[in-house]
Amino acid sequence: MTNQTLILIQCRDAVGLVALIANTVAEHQLNIVTMREYVDEAANRFYVRIVCAGKANDNEQLAYDLTAALPQGATVTVNPPQQKRLAVLVTKEHHCLGDIIVRHFFGTLGAEVCCVAGNYNDLSTFTERFGIPFHHVSHEGKSKEQFEAEIAHTLERYQPDYVVLAKFMRILSPEFVARYPGRIINIHHSFLPAFIGANPYKQAHARGVKLIGATAHFVTNDLDEGPIIAQDIKPVNHSHTVKDMVRAGKEVEKSVLSKALALVIEDRVIITGNKTVVFE
Repeated sequence: MTNQTLILIQCRDAVGLVALIANTVAEHQLNIVTMREYVDEAANRFYVRIVCAGKANDNEQLAYDLTAALPQGATVTVNPPQQKRLAVLVTKEHHCLGDIIVRHFFGTLGAEVCCVAGNYNDLSTFTERFGIPFHHVSHEGKSKEQFEAEIAHTLERYQPDYVVLAKFMRILSPEFVARYPGRIINIHHSFLPAFIGANPYKQAHARGVKLIGATAHFVTNDLDEGPIIAQDIKPVNHSHTVKDMVRAGKEVEKSVLSKALALVIEDRVIITGNKTVVFE
């Protein structure tokens, strides 16, 4: 988006908002290329993502003029940082991390993986082969507070825009989540809440499920109930073994997390309450 201007707006809905926005943008000598808007009628909220040809001469002035023209309390963002920085937290499973790092290596991620941290050291060698720093922060023999303080201290030096939980099998406290509001992204299978615990695929196999799914969402204080970014499913049948289902589950997890990250990195996701507005 080197020769374009991206504008994100959310505000109270009102008559004539599109015209007000278009006129204000035109006054800054910008031509709208795409405009995707959504109105939540129940909440009386207006959301829009605008791409304009050319660079704004003054981002701050454009944001000020748009805010002044819109209903009071509007949130306007002009040209958020394009090159997002991702910190990835892992445990032992490699499939999601591997997908992220390979796309990072070939320049198709759209973001920089600034570091990987894990509560086990299993994935350090793989990570470091790609020139990405890995930090082993063990949870063993430590209180939750101490462990999370060490993780936070590790991430602080990298100043990530987003923290990605790539099968990070630790429940984060409200205090840690508060450090990165709306900026922690998690991926998990979609068997919840039916099959919980350490062996969800074994439980699902025994129950004879016909669909395997995955959910990527922002992390909040409500476990696995934050605003959903992306979901998908994969059909299975009676011939699938537990091992087959696990393999299928990992594939759909990688796919859903990849899609969610792309949407977030491209600033196509707006959080509204416990939901998201996603401009695909």
